Amino acid sequence: MSSGGLELPPGDSSHEGGPADAPGGAPGGAPTGIPAGTVSLAGGPEEAGSAGAGAELDWGAEAWSEVRTRAQRAGRAYIWLNLIEQRLRSVVGAVLRPIYEPVHGGDDWVVAAAGPAGQEWVQRAVAVREVSRRKGYLLDSADDNVLSFLTLPQLRELMVQHWPCFEPYFDDRREIELALDELEVTRNVVSRNRALSRPVLEQAERASARLLEVLGGGSGSPAADRLPIDAVEDLVGDRYADVVSVHPDRVRLQRNLPAEDLFGGARRLDAIGIGLNLLVQNFSGRRLVRLTEAGCRVRLLFLNPASSAVKRRERELGLRKGELSRSVEMNILHVRRVRAGLRDPSRFEIHVFDETPRFTAYLVEGQSSGIAVVQSYLRRARGMESPVLVLRGGGRGVPKDADHGLFATYREEFESMWEDSRPVS
Repeated sequence: MSSGGLELPPGDSSHEGGPADAPGGAPGGAPTGIPAGTVSLAGGPEEAGSAGAGAELDWGAEAWSEVRTRAQRAGRAYIWLNLIEQRLRSVVGAVLRPIYEPVHGGDDWVVAAAGPAGQEWVQRAVAVREVSRRKGYLLDSADDNVLSFLTLPQLRELMVQHWPCFEPYFDDRREIELALDELEVTRNVVSRNRALSRPVLEQAERASARLLEVLGGGSGSPAADRLPIDAVEDLVGDRYADVVSVHPDRVRLQRNLPAEDLFGGARRLDAIGIGLNLLVQNFSGRRLVRLTEAGCRVRLLFLNPASSAVKRRERELGLRKGELSRSVEMNILHVRRVRAGLRDPSRFEIHVFDETPRFTAYLVEGQSSGIAVVQSYLRRARGMESPVLVLRGGGRGVPKDADHGLFATYREEFESMWEDSRPVS
């Protein structure tokens, strides 16, 4: 791997995943004994040998697809590993430099901290730095030090050797070591451009997020914990406006973002739709009362169950006459009972609109960030079966341009519909 990107040479039988069409392979191209989700490149030594001098060097569509999948997984893992290494380097420098530098000075403090046990690898880091200097590889003067050339295992070794120095800052040494152990497998695979399976990638992401939190590199925002910003979103999220995830239906949404996580920390909740089932049927009335009493302002905008738009929607979905309107009426009655139980009902508003429903949206804003769940209405699909967009609103740690985000667009549309709606007594 180079700083400019990932080099992906064809794999051989010794690589994780093996040839895609190896003898005895499992259906789908994965050899028996290889974890599901592992990607392997075509073109092992057996194929090359059988092809002879006129070997075909081109990759077909299937091989390119495998390469792209491998590169995507390796690239995502590389971002996490890079973050962890930089954070650990910063922590090691902040703790050990004040101890060793006054006595040994310059970069010699790293050599002294490594001690006899680390003499070999620290001298190797010094040699690599000298080569980088001569060849002009040091593009930033801030990297012209021995510490910047230590790898993740070496930084870990310094931390373990000097744990009494780190103990005042971190509670659980075992947790840090276990997380670094989990990352070592991924680091080894990525550094050698070998196939990375999805389960290993997901394990590495969980370990990285946990380690950054332990090392003090997390967001520190309780509201952000509902939908944590990951390393990849931080770097490439602007390519997708403020869309942070897409789900084929609401069932898969609720697996990843349960109603409690979505609504639980809200300070402001605005919702528009036909029946608002995601809120009414998945978040209890008692929970809504506690949420409102804790200071959340709620505005719910239902489609008028007596409007002609409800009848058209019933015909689209093939429902019996009055079935959808009764369902909406029941939901409105439920939230009216919730409002009646509040000490200050003015903080819980219920309106209805008579226009053709175009989308359903839940705009949830916490103390420092916002989340929106948005679905368009399809002609033949109910809300549970429609694709879902999850948007991130503005707040601390969200480097998004609000002018190009969808959250603001749906917020503006909600406010427009709210102005034209009628209150429910």
